[in-house]
Amino acid sequence: MIVPIFGFYGLGLLLLLCAFSANASSSFGVRVDEVIDGDTVKAVSDAGRLMRIRLAGIDCPESDQPWGASATQAASVYMERKHGVVEEIGQDRYGRSIGRVFVDGVNMNRALVSDGHCWAYTRYVKDKVLFELQDQAEERQSGLWGLTDAEPVPPWEWRRTR
Repeated sequence: MIVPIFGFYGLGLLLLLCAFSANASSSFGVRVDEVIDGDTVKAVSDAGRLMRIRLAGIDCPESDQPWGASATQAASVYMERKHGVVEEIGQDRYGRSIGRVFVDGVNMNRALVSDGHCWAYTRYVKDKVLFELQDQAEERQSGLWGLTDAEPVPPWEWRRTR
């Protein structure tokens, strides 16, 4: 009688572990070769895998949008030609890895929002700290929040009108 009960609980535990591991992220080293725009980079993993990484939970201005070039430049200064760690949390519909990028232990997703280069991407954000950092950047008038010649328009709204 003990074996079937253990088997039932063992199966439940196995299913729970599988569900957890399906949502777990994986971490690995990368060298960022190129910043495509403020929230997307080309990188090579330490294992030699070429990849595009979309920074999770943030959305930077498009290149033809006010502050777009500045966001890309900031991301280049922060990450380009540097070694870091990616916490990959999934893939998007374009086949890009979605993740958090760390350079010298600093979360680049958070740094870009904190310095006013990007928005917390409300539709996809899981890191709620991004909202606090965005509010603080707006209060300080940092980055795009200090624009005087144009009202900041979130990129998801900008894309919808194009």
